Formats: sequence, C-alpha cells, structure tokens
Amino acid sequence: MTLNLFNNGIHSLVRRWRRGLTFVVLASSATVAHGQSPKIPIRVVVVTTFEVGNDTGDRPGELQNWAGKFPLPDSLPLTDTYFGHLRYNPDLQVLAVVTGQGPQRTAATITALGHDPRFDLSHAYFVLAGIAGVDPNAGTVGSAFWASYVVDGSIGHEIDAREIPPDWPNGFTPVHHDHPNFQPVPDPNTMFGDNLFKLNPSLVAWAYAKTKDVKLQDNAALQAIRGRYTGFPEAQKPPSVMRGDVIATPIWWIGEKMNSWAEGWVKYWTHDQGSLATTANEDAGFMEAMSFLAKSKKVDMNRILILRTAANFDMQHPGQTAAELLAGESKQGSLSGYIPSLNAAYEVGNVVVRELAEHWGKFENDVP
Repeated sequence: MTLNLFNNGIHSLVRRWRRGLTFVVLASSATVAHGQSPKIPIRVVVVTTFEVGNDTGDRPGELQNWAGKFPLPDSLPLTDTYFGHLRYNPDLQVLAVVTGQGPQRTAATITALGHDPRFDLSHAYFVLAGIAGVDPNAGTVGSAFWASYVVDGSIGHEIDAREIPPDWPNGFTPVHHDHPNFQPVPDPNTMFGDNLFKLNPSLVAWAYAKTKDVKLQDNAALQAIRGRYTGFPEAQKPPSVMRGDVIATPIWWIGEKMNSWAEGWVKYWTHDQGSLATTANEDAGFMEAMSFLAKSKKVDMNRILILRTAANFDMQHPGQTAAELLAGESKQGSLSGYIPSLNAAYEVGNVVVRELAEHWGKFENDVP
C-alpha cells in the first residue's frame, strides 16, 4: 500500500467515525505504522454525574447541555466497567462522561476511564461540572462556585443527635478522636481514607478569572426563593460566579444544624483556609479515584477543576423547618433551582473547557 493510499484510508475512517458509524480514532499514521495501540486523543474530560433520560431532547441532566450545545456529537461504546455515557467532540478532542451519582459509582467509573486502553489521559484536564446544594451564608441558588478544596464529610465518628454531649457543637469527631474540634488537627490522609483534597490553586484562580464575569440566569422564581432568606446577605444577591469549597458525603443531609456542622468541618480540615459553599455527593470519590490514577501517572492531579452550581439551599429559610424544606422540594419533584443550575454549569464550564481545547498548543504541556 502506498503512503497516499494509506493516508486516504485514515481520512476515510475518521470521516466515518464522525458520522457515528465507528468510534475508532487513529491518532496518526506514524503511530499505526509503528504497530502501537492507537489512542483517541483527549484534551479535556468533562465529568458529569447523572443524566435523566436521553443525552439530548428530553428532560435534561448534567450531560445534556454539553452534548447538544458544545456540542459532543459522537457517542462512544462503553465497556462493562462504566456506569454511564461517553460523548466526544473529535474536532476539539473533548470527552464527557456520566459517572453515576454517589462516591462509589463516581470512583468506579473514573477508575474505569483511567484504565481504558482507548485513551491517553496523562495530559488531559478534568472539569467536574455538576449541580449541588448551596450554603446561604456563601451564595444563592443559580450561582456557580470554583472549589479550591474538597472535604470528605463521610470519614469520622458520629454520635446520634439525641446523645450529643451538651458542650459539643455537633456529634461528629475525627476518626479515633474524642471531640469535634480535636487539636492538633490530625493528618487528613490515613488508612481510613482522605478527609481533604486540595486542587491546584493557580489553575483554580485562572478558571475563576476566565469566568467571573459570565452572566448567569436569573428569573422571578429564583428571586422569590432567595427573597425568603432574610438575614443572609449572600443568599439574597443575584446568581454569579464565585469561589467556594465543597463538602462531599453520600448522605443527602439538609437543615441549619447540619449546615453548621459542614461549615465547621470544612474550616477544621483546611485549617481555616477553606470556606463551605456547596454540598455534593461525588467529589471525594472523584478525587480519591484521580489520586490513585495519578500514582501510575495515568492522570495529572494538577489538571483538575471542580465547578459546582447551586440547585437549592442546603438549609431552611427563617420561619421554615428543615423537614418543611425537604417536603416542599419533594412535592414539586425537583430542586428549586434545577434548570438554572444545569445551565450555569454549562455556561461557566464551557468557557474554560473551550479555552483549554482551542489553545491546546499552549496548554498541553503548560498548566495555566
């Protein structure tokens, strides 16, 4: 076979794949010619945690805006080790994955992705773009937050609320310690798990600077929701792009008392350097899986971003009980700021993902 015929075959194969007839990408004729395994080139991985139905055209989850608007036109086949979907843009070399909700599914899917022989992710950037609860002391529904810290809220000891000692602020203590604010703060990385993950501060600052002026959706419904949070000045502001940290736990907790614990837990493990903004399920599992993959140099921990957007408040407004807040959102069938938060995750995350992908020559080897 002549070189021209070989290259024509490569181009034909790529065109077929882009039309959805095949998923194989041959990175270069040189790679194939030398007998190496071809890799699908990846610049950015967009990590989403759930999709409601189809990837496009019905009630949206976290993937749907990316699939339809970015767009991510190609669906890649899954192996048995994945929970959710894989979508791909071959021109910008952006991959999106649905991990499944909760830390277990997220960790398992990210581990599967990291070991998938189709991909070389060693230089890829990972942007987790998902919805979350928001602390009304930090912001409002519809806002977006870039995290500098992920604090795991599921590793510790807990005493039932009916048995908490009267001089304790809550019933949670670090593992094998006998008081909620035990000093000195123990090592967050132990045989029991990792209580704390810190993201690359310069990359987080860069992402925030790129997106801080993005105008986010506001409407009468959001205004009515935040208007009830009298005495919470941050909650009563319109949605905006901010910085703030995330606490991750598989329990969907709610209420003023739990919010107070979460604020203190974040400050405790970050030595007062972090501040609670959002509450989520998956982020500690995601970071744990990434840290394991980084040990074998399959991913780069300096190339991770977490963007959480506020779908609801994590505690009740004045004059309401925690149970009433939970009942109200359960009755209406979705979180109070569900659609605006999905849109915010895309509108903000898209700016960063596109910047990284479109200027790959600049960012492939140099992290911004």
